[in-house]
Amino acid sequence: MPLHFDAAELAERRRKACDRMAARGLDGMLIFRQESLYYLTGYDTFGYVYFQCLYLGADGTMILLTRAPDQRQALFTSVIEDVRVWVDEAGATPEAQLLKILEEKGCRGRKLGVEWHAYGLTAQLGFRLREALDGFCAAEDSSDLVSRLRLVKSPKELEYARRAGELADAAYDEAMRLAGPGVFEGDILAAMQAAVFEGGGDDPANETIIGSGPGALMCRYFTGRRHLSAEDQLTLEFAGVYRHYHACLMRTIRIGAPPPRQVAMHEAAVDSLVAAKEALRPGRPIGEVFDAHAAVLDKAGLRAHRMNACGYSLGATYAPNWMDWPMFFHGNPEEAAPGMVFFIHIIVFDSDSGLAMTSGQTVEVTEDGCRPTTNAPLDFVVK
Repeated sequence: MPLHFDAAELAERRRKACDRMAARGLDGMLIFRQESLYYLTGYDTFGYVYFQCLYLGADGTMILLTRAPDQRQALFTSVIEDVRVWVDEAGATPEAQLLKILEEKGCRGRKLGVEWHAYGLTAQLGFRLREALDGFCAAEDSSDLVSRLRLVKSPKELEYARRAGELADAAYDEAMRLAGPGVFEGDILAAMQAAVFEGGGDDPANETIIGSGPGALMCRYFTGRRHLSAEDQLTLEFAGVYRHYHACLMRTIRIGAPPPRQVAMHEAAVDSLVAAKEALRPGRPIGEVFDAHAAVLDKAGLRAHRMNACGYSLGATYAPNWMDWPMFFHGNPEEAAPGMVFFIHIIVFDSDSGLAMTSGQTVEVTEDGCRPTTNAPLDFVVK
């Protein structure tokens, strides 16, 4: 059975979730986020793209409502014992079946938390669910309840995050080995992901970002691969992934002699990353991380070319993206604490000169600061 945490640890997570429910006056939760399902029960699937809900009662009762393909998946990967199936058919109404489960558990007239912010709970399904719950029970948006529990990692989670960092470093090594004039981007991607798979890792929760030439100024994946030119630039943002825990890196590599401006951009990006890491301290608002990074880039004359955020939390995440809550932006009051894991990315895209420069590292918050989870060098690589 592929259960990657002790049943006792999973039970303790659910106990904490129930305690938070009680503090908010909730009698139960309707859980839709796959990250929450994995965190609380070990349940591992991509079946959340359809209507799928875990009822977690304030007393710890669990009932999962899902489709037939995920019934065995839930019993195989999780500690959930009561799995109900809604049937695929024209006009299927899984929300009506969920209501029967809630009736069975005495939830009529009670107050339930709902994870409305969930990728699988589309607007259409959400409207149908809200209509079903209207008049049956009070529904309170509790999308943050489990997400807040997930923010500080347990020792086992940190073990997985550190292993993910090792896999990210291995992928980096492959990219540095292959990058050069005439090399096909697809070969670089294949070697990087192979390093992760060979190390026992997983698919990332979103595509590896790769772009060269003008595409090096993109921070999103786009389809269509090319061969690197003799004078080129290559931006990569990627993750090592282990047991769904992510550790990310970001780099811009130069093919051929770099122009002086790009060298200066690299120096500013690395200085900005150092300043951001120094600002990431337990008990301090994480908005200060953004401010520290921005101060360095602004002083270097790069204000117009930086982003309005410089990173985010990482953990066990599922498609469509590996970005977790919260994010580094100006004024974010969320306080850092030991055991949190963050990806700090410094992105400088100068569209006027057509030059890109990035530097990124995953770090773990400690008792007095932070330390890297990824250890790839920060040097400006020129091939």
